[in-house]
Amino acid sequence: MNRKALITGISGQDGSYLAELLLEKGYEVHGIVRRQSSTYRPRLDAVRSRKDLPLDRLHLHYGDLGDGGGLVRLVDRIGPEEVYNLAAQSHVRVSFDTPEYTTDVTATGCIRLLDAIRDVGLRPRFYQASSSEMFGKVREVPQTENTPFYPRSPYACAKVFAYWATVNYRESYGLHASNGILFNHESPRRGETFVTRKITLAAARIKLGLQDRLALGNLDARRDWGYAKEYVDAMWRMLQQPAGDDYVVATQESHTIEECLEVAFGAVGLNWRDRVDVDPRFYRPAEVDHLIGNAEKARRILGWEPKVRFRELIELMVEADLRLIHDQRAGNPILSL
Repeated sequence: MNRKALITGISGQDGSYLAELLLEKGYEVHGIVRRQSSTYRPRLDAVRSRKDLPLDRLHLHYGDLGDGGGLVRLVDRIGPEEVYNLAAQSHVRVSFDTPEYTTDVTATGCIRLLDAIRDVGLRPRFYQASSSEMFGKVREVPQTENTPFYPRSPYACAKVFAYWATVNYRESYGLHASNGILFNHESPRRGETFVTRKITLAAARIKLGLQDRLALGNLDARRDWGYAKEYVDAMWRMLQQPAGDDYVVATQESHTIEECLEVAFGAVGLNWRDRVDVDPRFYRPAEVDHLIGNAEKARRILGWEPKVRFRELIELMVEADLRLIHDQRAGNPILSL
């Protein structure tokens, strides 16, 4: 019998890549999506465009991490062997504007899902999408699974709560539960308000004469950037281990926003200094300056390590955004994400 997996946040960057991976492995994949006025979900449309996948094994269900009763009913009806909690209000800057909503979805939503699993009486393997933002004002460089957390945003605070809730349910109820402490991971499916995608899309639009300038905040912030398509493989590997555990997933190298600009604009033959403005409105109230992860444990136990490095990642995102604009101009469906 095919294994069943349930993914919250399936219509996001990570969720869509994870759905593809699990379908390739023969899973029956169930995803929770929120009701909206349009059924247009470009990342899932990209998955559905793949004729080599068993798309009859992909099932979407309306639900929300704010609705505990609905989660109980969904978990009971689906009966998954694996649960991946990827849903969140995941934009750090926006979390300062919507702290209560961010906390309810990102923190309390995790508890609702864990409790739904416990209430139904199932014993699935559980993955919680934790974040390098939890390290915040870092206590050591690089960061490992043992580095103390120092969150610097409502989003990061909520993720710390969800992290410890997952550990607590593992230790209190014997649940096979794992935290993936993922450092920044990007792709052509990254949301357009996130800084890397904001940069690559702007570089493509400026090159094609559709945009004149780009406004950004702190250009000196350093991040450990990897490829989301590879990071979802690490998620899956965690749930194949004999017991739940916590893992840092990272490239073990960091780059500044300025370096990202150099690569992205250089890929289209432009000098970013001629096109970019620093706008204080985009600074965070509390900045996180230097995130870089040590993924030795993931390499040693999971056999996982990144292959796509920073320059290649940014260049492939620029190329994808150039294709995206071409498709939009031609009126073609956006299926190449």
